Amino acid sequence: MNLRITLPSLALLAVASAALAQDLGWKAPPQANPIALINASIHPVSADPIPSGYIFFDQGVIKQVGPMSDGPVFIGTTQIIDAAGLHIYPGLIGPVTDMGLLEMQATRPSTDLSENNDPNSEIYAATAINPDSWLFPVARSGGILLAGSWPTGGDIPGHASLLRMDGWTSDDMTISRDMGLIINWPNMRPFRSPFITTTEEEQIANTRRAVQRIDAVFAAAESYRAARAQDPTFPTDLRYEGVVGCLPSSAVANPSPSTDPDVAAARAAQTPVLLRAEDIDQIAAAVTWAVSRNLNPIIVGGRDAPLCAELLRQHDVPIIISGVFRFPKRSDSPYDDAYTLPARCEAAGLRWCLATGGESMNERNLGHAAGMSVAFGLDQDAALRGITLSTAEILRVADTYGSLDSGKSATIIITNGTPLEITTTVVMAFIEGRQIDLTNKQTELDLKYRERYRQMGLIDEQP
Repeated sequence: MNLRITLPSLALLAVASAALAQDLGWKAPPQANPIALINASIHPVSADPIPSGYIFFDQGVIKQVGPMSDGPVFIGTTQIIDAAGLHIYPGLIGPVTDMGLLEMQATRPSTDLSENNDPNSEIYAATAINPDSWLFPVARSGGILLAGSWPTGGDIPGHASLLRMDGWTSDDMTISRDMGLIINWPNMRPFRSPFITTTEEEQIANTRRAVQRIDAVFAAAESYRAARAQDPTFPTDLRYEGVVGCLPSSAVANPSPSTDPDVAAARAAQTPVLLRAEDIDQIAAAVTWAVSRNLNPIIVGGRDAPLCAELLRQHDVPIIISGVFRFPKRSDSPYDDAYTLPARCEAAGLRWCLATGGESMNERNLGHAAGMSVAFGLDQDAALRGITLSTAEILRVADTYGSLDSGKSATIIITNGTPLEITTTVVMAFIEGRQIDLTNKQTELDLKYRERYRQMGLIDEQP
């Protein structure tokens, strides 16, 4: 028989289980029964919205999406959830965070962002993830169901990993152990400031040495790969093993994009290099270097990306914009320089997605960052895509995540409005069909102090 539940009753169940929430809470079990969400406004992202529609999913996979006018019939043990008046979106994706690697910055044992050596190309963020971090439930309450976790420090900090935001262990949470190899590209232009003690000549020399160090790692990795191919008994070096996946195969014969399917497939199989670069000269130098080595670059930061639009389009280099809540880059920049960056990238025909660019305790504000870009000229559909499907495409997981399509993961949020608005609340969430607890420290404190005011006779509402 069907189990028919309304969202208000589920909200009461969530309150009753609040004691199990937070970092010590139980993780969501696998989806036990088929689930149908009905009578909701569906926002697939990959297609036009459906004003009154349904989503049916089973075993963590979306099976059907369509309008209620199609007259869907759900049989057997299907759990039917009436979401009338609510909205359904794919889970939001935060591409650049330190989620799971940092709890309290002032407490060294809870910080695992960087290693002492450099380069650290053998490091993968997924290895160090703390699955019980109480930052995960806070982010989930903002609709963030997937996040990239990034190590930091040095020229080559290691590999970023893509996580699902719930799981018993780091392995349970890991979607992609290797999102890409991070490279902190050096500043190409010397700075003048009373706080900088090095001369311009010294800064230029330091930049040159940093670029040489980065290039030397890739040159050595190429030699290492050739040696291993010639002699399988050649000793394994994990540092170079971490770089080999970024190197081009023999099928990638030229640095420019090709329409040859074999070349395109070979390039798509290359692990990306995640180039942190903001300034025009940084971006130009980083992309030129990556293209010269036939690498697969993604620019992270990208404040001057519109100024490099021709170069980025020519080589199909996507941008992960590091947030909009930032001050203007230069003293003569417009006051809304950061707010308009997504709109300017969109107008320039660049492939881009949006990160918060802030600390992980504020990752829940990703949708609000996209909303700010709408207020400053970006189309609302493009903004939503920039935190869902475009992110999934750039991170190479769009075959599974980022939109509400049949055959994709049932990683879904149900809201009372658009996630781009600060007043919107995420009412329910599923990660691969598993219903996720949305309580966190803030919701616990809200309940606690509402109870105080009830006891004082200041409010009449019931828990």
